[in-house]
Amino acid sequence: MGFSEISCHCTKLVIIPLLFSEPISGSEKIRYMEYQKNNPRDILELLLTRVTGLEPAIYGVTGRRDNQLRYTLRKSTLGSYTINEVLVNWLFWLPCTFFLLYTACKESTMQEAIMLFFLNIANPFLDTFANIASIVGEQTFVIAVIIYIYWNHDKKKGFTLFSSILFAVLSMGILKAVVRSPRPFQVLESIDGKRLETATGYSFPSGHTTTGAAFYTSLALAFRKRNFSIFCAIMMTLVGLSRLYLGVHWPIDVFAGLLLGILISFFAKQKLDSLYDQGEKRNRFALVFGLIMFASGLVMSILLNTHSIDAVAFTDLMKILALGAGGYLGFVFEEKKVDFCPQASRKLQIGRYLVGLIGVLVIMGAKVIIPESIDAIGGFVRYTLVGLWATGLFPFIGRSLRLFSGSR
Repeated sequence: MGFSEISCHCTKLVIIPLLFSEPISGSEKIRYMEYQKNNPRDILELLLTRVTGLEPAIYGVTGRRDNQLRYTLRKSTLGSYTINEVLVNWLFWLPCTFFLLYTACKESTMQEAIMLFFLNIANPFLDTFANIASIVGEQTFVIAVIIYIYWNHDKKKGFTLFSSILFAVLSMGILKAVVRSPRPFQVLESIDGKRLETATGYSFPSGHTTTGAAFYTSLALAFRKRNFSIFCAIMMTLVGLSRLYLGVHWPIDVFAGLLLGILISFFAKQKLDSLYDQGEKRNRFALVFGLIMFASGLVMSILLNTHSIDAVAFTDLMKILALGAGGYLGFVFEEKKVDFCPQASRKLQIGRYLVGLIGVLVIMGAKVIIPESIDAIGGFVRYTLVGLWATGLFPFIGRSLRLFSGSR
């Protein structure tokens, strides 16, 4: 049995039952269909329509013969799709595709071939492009966007974005500490690795990909604009591909990061929105989780400073705990002492954003003055202060500077 035939059988066994595991809705009416046995193209056409909600002509499937898959969608279908329907389809069915990719790439020879492919196409232009794509999945960029939304647009969206991404990267950090997989440039002599300053922990799963997937999925769910959602899907894909191109992650790391970020953000969204609307419950949640993360991060930083635990496995996890602790405690502080309103003139919003962002950069830059002997504890303090500054301290100070207006 050839590879194409095996692929077709696997696709039928895994994908076809999933496609019909939910009823066909009125907005997705299939008038008639003939399925030609062992025809992967027919299955692919159906899968694309089921996942995207777009008509086949949009992605170039044309010129069908009578003995191939035939179906028509109502002309109003595309216009009648809500952004929620499109997102649910993408975020639910996409992991099924990743599962198939995972089974194909779990063999080391396949992973090595993919890494060597990116090595062979490397050139200065793609180097620059990959570096930029990697940056838009890094903590500094993500923090900068979240605080803009929180300070200037919508506090609820800011809280949900922060929490969704925190849960995803916290899960990623725990998996890294448990699995402790080496990176490609540490295993393959032909892979030198680029942008190695961002490859600080173990390989599985990809931290940049997890962060990017959680960030862009959360943004798409928060704003629910069709074109923006497509943009977010492209961006998270580029982040993952950039990590492969730069030689710092295996394909399986990227697939796992995409799955982790997308699924956690998707399932956390509704719960977090509901939680935010319950003020006292939200404050108790933030206080309890903030204190737990603060204590865990502090203990971890002390153990790191005394070289009692693996620094490669636990340094990034400690920073995540510190950032989460500061952020959640800051939410509680802001609610009790400030309760600011993000709406203001555009000039004032830009001014407070720039002042607040400078504060974040100053705190992060304080690393240069921290003695190496207390580097881990210093890192814990810095990341805790970044979270606390973003969600609580800066709005509190900014109100005195008339950068924020509070109801209290």
